[in-house]
Amino acid sequence: MYQKNDLEVRELTLKNGLSYPSDEELVMLILGSGTKKMPIERLATEVIKKVYKSNQNDLIKELLDIDGIGQSKALAISAALELGKRLNRNPQAFINQPKDIIPYIKHYAMQPNEHFVCITLNGGREILSIRVICTGSGNMAIIKPREIFCEAIKEHASGIILCHNHPGGNCFPSKDDIKTTNLLYNAAAVLGISLLDHIIITKNDYYSFTENDILPTNN
Repeated sequence: MYQKNDLEVRELTLKNGLSYPSDEELVMLILGSGTKKMPIERLATEVIKKVYKSNQNDLIKELLDIDGIGQSKALAISAALELGKRLNRNPQAFINQPKDIIPYIKHYAMQPNEHFVCITLNGGREILSIRVICTGSGNMAIIKPREIFCEAIKEHASGIILCHNHPGGNCFPSKDDIKTTNLLYNAAAVLGISLLDHIIITKNDYYSFTENDILPTNN
């Protein structure tokens, strides 16, 4: 597949607007240049991989592991992501039903490997954080309760929503999905945290445990 160089990306973005570039091309615009060993196109691809698999607190450290990314570029990427998040934050937005959370997680449906995500919420059902727990596992059974609830406890979250994508396109839960969700639901109850839903997303659809009465309702 043909890959545009940085000059072409700049010219086409100026002509067509910021909605035109792909994720990798937006990173190319932020980076400005690559290195002799790491052309900007390849560098942008590596950055996108880190962005999708890393959590906010770990992102700068993960970016610095990429050959060709120093502190300035790592900070520039992280700052751009934080600014975008702040500008798109709606303090009046409440997660009252499964479809409310979809805009915040739908980009994971485009990933070629599985991403397991935990969304923490406060007592007003407002999002506190969205964290990637693991990637590429392909098996819900390996998820451990401590991996889910460690940060939720630190944030004093009152509830969580679990989400993972099915790259194959089938949004229905597997036996492991159901078994592990039940385990995590019981663990949440012990900790006094409500597991509000588990949502499986694909490119064209989603499956909500709560909507399908697989998960008890916590209010």
